Amino acid sequence: MGSQLSATNNPWLSLEFEPAFAGLGEDYFDVVKAAAFPKHTLRFRNDALLSRFELTPQKVSDQHFIEAFGEFRDRAPLLAMCYHGYQFGYYNPQLGDGRGFLYGQVRGQDGELYDLATKGSGATPYSRGGDGRLTLKGGVREVLASELLARLKVRTSRCLSLVETGEDLWRGDEPSPTRSSVMVRTGRSHLRFGTFERLHYMKRPDLVQKLLNHAIEIYYPHLVTGGIDSKASNVLDIYAKFYAELVQRVAQLCAQWMTSGFCHAVLNTDNMLGTGESFDYGPFAFINTYDPTFTAAYFDHQGRYAYGRQPTVCRSNLEMLQAPLSLVMEQGDLEAGIAGFEDAYYEESRQRMAARLGFGGLFLEDEDAIAGATVQFLAASQVSYSDFFIQLRQQFQLSWRDDNTLQTLEPLWLTEECQGMGLEVWGQWRVVFHRLLQGLSDEELKGVSDRLVQWNPTVSLVRPVIESLWDPITEEDDWSAFNKIVKQIWD
Repeated sequence: MGSQLSATNNPWLSLEFEPAFAGLGEDYFDVVKAAAFPKHTLRFRNDALLSRFELTPQKVSDQHFIEAFGEFRDRAPLLAMCYHGYQFGYYNPQLGDGRGFLYGQVRGQDGELYDLATKGSGATPYSRGGDGRLTLKGGVREVLASELLARLKVRTSRCLSLVETGEDLWRGDEPSPTRSSVMVRTGRSHLRFGTFERLHYMKRPDLVQKLLNHAIEIYYPHLVTGGIDSKASNVLDIYAKFYAELVQRVAQLCAQWMTSGFCHAVLNTDNMLGTGESFDYGPFAFINTYDPTFTAAYFDHQGRYAYGRQPTVCRSNLEMLQAPLSLVMEQGDLEAGIAGFEDAYYEESRQRMAARLGFGGLFLEDEDAIAGATVQFLAASQVSYSDFFIQLRQQFQLSWRDDNTLQTLEPLWLTEECQGMGLEVWGQWRVVFHRLLQGLSDEELKGVSDRLVQWNPTVSLVRPVIESLWDPITEEDDWSAFNKIVKQIWD
């Protein structure tokens, strides 16, 4: 966990925080206090993120993490953000940060502004009778999800720390009592679609415009020079460009989930960000096999947020966001913006699938061919989605360009699962894959091998794997398997 240094001059407490969101005023948040916990045990620290804040593992001790992100020492104000949202299609005005707060915002060494935000840090005015806590298993799952998604090149928040807090929690979806934790995540923003929807519900176009200007100035600065003058003649054009780019970002994010075999499970509008970034991982799951009907959340009885419905849901959520934005934007600009969703989604899907197969810079028709053949094979054969890419990475040989049988790879698929149509489609996939290899130079062929490593971690985090990591933690407080797989994700 790093060396135990003196707690004096804690580098986390010495960061130069910027009150960007706080500067919007109390129409957008409530000032809250963190809970006091009986125990603080650091279970995870993300040293890979320290350089973002110009820190090093040698300068940040475990105790520094605990003081800042377990005890929440010397940090104010802590802001519970206000928002509403559509949950499973129904509008809910009784939301807001119910078990977390915005700890602070810090400028990274890349010049971008990053949020530090908590989960499980205690009750707020929006807890709705809940205890404001996070189960330790929930924290472990979010660490795993965000790390693997980041490794898969998905635009995602990441966990900075996870501290076990020594309380017994009672939950209906975990054997109880269960252990408690508080997590800190970092990402570009926590401005949700629901942050805007609340202001529409309040009939406050002035607050919508203020928030929109803030979002553009901080997260879309390339659209403006300096600040935004709401009365300027070009302000509607800036708003139109913002929405069109948000549509593109969300479409790309959804394609990133789909090609990663990831099912978010709870795509309510309060779980979607105005920066087009993925965050807040609850009952997520990575699919076992390609199945568009797969549903991750046990309470999603109608399959509303099934794996294959994610593109439709993301587009629908963008359409619902038009209601608050229409208070300050032209409807024609909103319609023009949403029209770009499908093209952005399919372009990102094709390119990412080609990259996971080792190819870059293909012609569009070749991207279509190999992406389509891959999905058809995965669907027909029902082989393991993640293992397909892992085995392709591990077994790829440069000699395949001159050997269209791909003999070394074939035994993986010649199983009872891959008979009939699956075997036939495998032959079709092999023809397309080999044709693309034949068109490559020796240098380009080496690039295929490199991309297979870059795009395909050797870790699968399907549910049985996560449970196998959790069992030794709950039974023997043994974190070795968890620590090993977090490291392996990045190997």
